[in-house]
Amino acid sequence: MGVGWKDNIDIADALERVADLLEEQDAMPFRVTAYRKAAATIARWPEPVAEVLASKGKAGLKALPGVGKSIAAAVTELVRTGQLELLERLERESSPEQLLASVPGIGPELARRIHEELGVRTLEELEQAAHDGHLERVEGFGPRRGQQVRDLLAARLGRARRGIARKREGPRPEVGLLLQVDEEYRRKAAAGALRTIAPRRFNPTGEAWLPVMQRTVDGWRVRALFSNTAVAHQQNATREWVVLYFDKDDAEGQCTVVTAHGGPLDGRRVVRGREVECLAYYGVESEETEAPPPGA
Repeated sequence: MGVGWKDNIDIADALERVADLLEEQDAMPFRVTAYRKAAATIARWPEPVAEVLASKGKAGLKALPGVGKSIAAAVTELVRTGQLELLERLERESSPEQLLASVPGIGPELARRIHEELGVRTLEELEQAAHDGHLERVEGFGPRRGQQVRDLLAARLGRARRGIARKREGPRPEVGLLLQVDEEYRRKAAAGALRTIAPRRFNPTGEAWLPVMQRTVDGWRVRALFSNTAVAHQQNATREWVVLYFDKDDAEGQCTVVTAHGGPLDGRRVVRGREVECLAYYGVESEETEAPPPGA
């Protein structure tokens, strides 16, 4: 038996890839939706599904929202062998040229050139080529088309993450809790004390460089990892921006913690979109209230 997949994100990515291939082959929409829902559930699940399988068997997997009998069997196969026969079959049926041509703006002839000249076989490799400049060297591509491909793939490959990160109305963790998790994550990542995974996007060498940490604080389950988005790579911020996924009862969401540059929070870690709460947390006055208005 081969070495199985233990990380929820890797398993979710495989299920999302199945959904993509089924969609390309005009499979019944309910099958596509089922795999996408299961991928989103597993990616955000606080406990490794490999441990759920070990402790509760397939029945434990089927108890997860959106995971039915066939998908539980698929997850079991991935965990135990690191392979999924369904995914391999779908990929065999979808040649690299067909897969590349499924991206709007890339027809069959252009797909053939990309595959032959760059050796690109997957959408992740196509995204990498679009960002590192190689794609624009292929005849028929220019800056405008390259940007179009980057935008399309950012949406397509990020679809599972958007499902994970979808924000709902309801309570959110206090910024102090989020900042404490951020500090612990960055400290332990710097010390090499965290498990690392090999992200599929922007990782052509397959290196396991991305540290992952999970914590439960005040009832909130929080998963922390560095940002692995195109923008983070462009800004050289993959070791500075921290994405936190959180859930508690029916509330869930995500946030990004960064270091502020300029303003009253300069040099401090802040939760994007919650700067006012961060001002209160640090006991810092906003620039608007630091000095009284003229004549006051």
